[in-house]
Amino acid sequence: FMGKLAARGWLGITWPRKYGGKDGAGFFEFLLNEKLSSVGSPQIGKGIGIIGKTLIRVGSEKLKQEFLPQILGAKIEFAVGYSEPNAGSDSAAMRLKAERQGEGWVLNGQKIFTTSAHFADWYWVGARTDPEKPKHHGISLFLVRMDDPGLTIQPMYTMGGERTNGVFFDNVFVHDDYRVGELNKGFQYIAEALDLERFTMFTVSPVRGRTELLCDYVRDTVQDGRPLKDDPVIRQKVARLATECEVARLLGLRFVDAARDARKTPTVEASEYKLYTTELSRRLADATMDIAGPGSQLALGTADAPLKGRAESCYTYTVIDTIGGGSSEVQKNIIATRKLGLPRNF
Repeated sequence: FMGKLAARGWLGITWPRKYGGKDGAGFFEFLLNEKLSSVGSPQIGKGIGIIGKTLIRVGSEKLKQEFLPQILGAKIEFAVGYSEPNAGSDSAAMRLKAERQGEGWVLNGQKIFTTSAHFADWYWVGARTDPEKPKHHGISLFLVRMDDPGLTIQPMYTMGGERTNGVFFDNVFVHDDYRVGELNKGFQYIAEALDLERFTMFTVSPVRGRTELLCDYVRDTVQDGRPLKDDPVIRQKVARLATECEVARLLGLRFVDAARDARKTPTVEASEYKLYTTELSRRLADATMDIAGPGSQLALGTADAPLKGRAESCYTYTVIDTIGGGSSEVQKNIIATRKLGLPRNF
């Protein structure tokens, strides 16, 4: 699918022309992702929106020449490795060690919740290159081949049936040519990449689609001899959710307006959009379960499951979105400290 988008020139809309892009405004990428997600298609993912843009900003010419054409042609898959058993929301607490050896680095340690590791070609991974520096200043970014000796992948499954992975490094050697950007500035690059992820990976169209599905269910369903649409409490719930979908869309447009420069990522606007959209998704899942009743616990494919079993799948899956790309608590801290001048709450 991504190959077909690439053939039509729809990938890298916001990339500079010198790297094969169109120098387009972020608005066009926003529209494309919203349209793709509204029909259930794969979205423009981390290769274009996170890794490619970071390489354009801080990558060496070697890395740009090697990776950007493959990304733009949808010929390469990436996994992203920030989280560790003791470094989830606090990415700066990562402990994966990278020790200098000859012309490169030897990596030892563990990553966790790496969703694409089992089919990716390359691993975009943060590692601690200077344990003596403050935790925000001793991290560097690397690109690691997923089939390198010493790298082991173990599957993990969420309650929603999604596969993620634990990744273990046992003396994995990485040439210094595959270090991204300046030494020990990896946390800064990770923070910028997370802003891109919050905007490009969490769109409101699927939430709007599930809200419309709930509206159809309420409109067509009779419980205990009474149409659900005649219940004022249910009508109010659905109307509020529909209104909140529009609020989420406007927050997305505000982000786009603040990011007129394709190489700039407004951190606060990204956090506002991600926080509101993913929490709205949770509220919608809760409301759907309440309205559809006990039968909403039946899974996809189960006979007679309300809403074809989508209530259960959405309820179990939406938890992930409030954590991935930075938890809701982290987003609130960013908004509080950087926009409102308030202290952190943790």
